[in-house]
Amino acid sequence: MDKKKQEIIRLQLTDTPLPDVQISGLPIFLPGWVWLAGAGPGDPGLLTLHAVNAMQQADVIIHDALVSEDILSIAGGDTEILYAGKRGGKPSMKQADITDSLVQHAKIGKKVLRLKGGDPFVFGRGGEEVERLVEEEISFRLIPGVTSGIAGPEYAGIPVTHRDVNHAVSFVTGHLAGSGETELLDWESISKATPVIVVYMAMKKIDIIADKLIQAGRSPDEAVAIITQATTPHQKVLTTTLHKAASDAKNAGLEPPSIIVFGAVASFAERLAWFGGDAGVQK
Repeated sequence: MDKKKQEIIRLQLTDTPLPDVQISGLPIFLPGWVWLAGAGPGDPGLLTLHAVNAMQQADVIIHDALVSEDILSIAGGDTEILYAGKRGGKPSMKQADITDSLVQHAKIGKKVLRLKGGDPFVFGRGGEEVERLVEEEISFRLIPGVTSGIAGPEYAGIPVTHRDVNHAVSFVTGHLAGSGETELLDWESISKATPVIVVYMAMKKIDIIADKLIQAGRSPDEAVAIITQATTPHQKVLTTTLHKAASDAKNAGLEPPSIIVFGAVASFAERLAWFGGDAGVQK
């Protein structure tokens, strides 16, 4: 991408406030309800109108680590903001404590918004939280969000499906709940199922995943794209190959959060990149 195009994109990432537009037909947030909303992958522009509506009505917002300050600034002035983030290797709230907090605030009549990065039902443990709400007979609403497994590649210029390349794609977590042993997944079956695999939370397991895919028969020269801080001004994209993915990621100093695309479509980042970030596409 040329420098002029990157600068145009950066100029679009301004602090200009949105116009005061009134949209009819959006729901009223009632006391004692819990709404679970996806905040998208990072770019505030990817919030849905339902999510914005919820943020401006909520009494309390309980958010995770991937929800940015830019997004939280949309909340109403009197809204209580509570951090409930969980990041690997760092002190974090337990899932049970987070769910307890939702229940406790709802039972005293607050309008409770659980705001989660991406989509609450895609590797977000939203299903577990809703099960508890049902047990406690607490009314709830679900608001889908844009998941990073689609938006991240798209901001890198990668179509997760392309008629000339693949007609199927698998979305996989690189971090198993509780065990942390990525190798326990049936990577051979995953490898054979679809030509393109999009993996969430995989940075610390990329060496294991790459080895398992090669053992399952995928070419060591298969294209791989690693996207970090997707859809934000700090987005970085590294294109590499399966057998060099782990070493290239280490040499580039890439850090989570990340989305990793395995398969031929990953190479599209070198031709279709449109979002400048602070580094563009590295190869």
